[in-house]
Amino acid sequence: MKKIIIAFLVLFSFYSCKEADKKENKSETNKEVSDLSIYNLPSKWTTQDGKDIELKSLRGNVLVMVMIYTSCKAACPRLVADMRDIESKLNTNTKQHVKLILVSIDPKTDTPERLKKFAIDNKMNQDPWIFLRSSEENTREFAAVLAVNYKKISPIDFSHSNIISVFNPEGELVFQQEGLGVNNEKTIETINQEAGKI
Repeated sequence: MKKIIIAFLVLFSFYSCKEADKKENKSETNKEVSDLSIYNLPSKWTTQDGKDIELKSLRGNVLVMVMIYTSCKAACPRLVADMRDIESKLNTNTKQHVKLILVSIDPKTDTPERLKKFAIDNKMNQDPWIFLRSSEENTREFAAVLAVNYKKISPIDFSHSNIISVFNPEGELVFQQEGLGVNNEKTIETINQEAGKI
């Protein structure tokens, strides 16, 4: 009888530990995001593959983001080249925890099909690249968060800020690189640091 009681107690304590582990893991994923996190934004976005997502589905990754539009002939090709340069300098381990995201400031023109073609043409249609578009209202709201200014100056042209933003895994802005073709050492360093915390 004693043996049965001891066996039961051992089993019960093991089960309790397992349950505690489960609860702990659950509370990690359900942990509240800070007020500074982009994961508080309720907006819906569509990828180049036509998949609807919310930004919070990207939680747990380091996000490197830039706002462009596919018909741009001036600054955007340079920004795309800057993003590709950043990707080329990330090691394989870091890259597993990073999403490189290009957000369209021209959602009317930049349909998922157009973003897909742009991604394929630029050999960016695979992980860790994601292209996003949303409504004009959501795009404006998101641009304000990134401190990106843009303005339509003709039916097919926009003037816009040239900023690449880095977000930590909790969706908080931790670094911004401003300008075209600038030294990106600090950007790479920040991405590596944040990815190292995952």
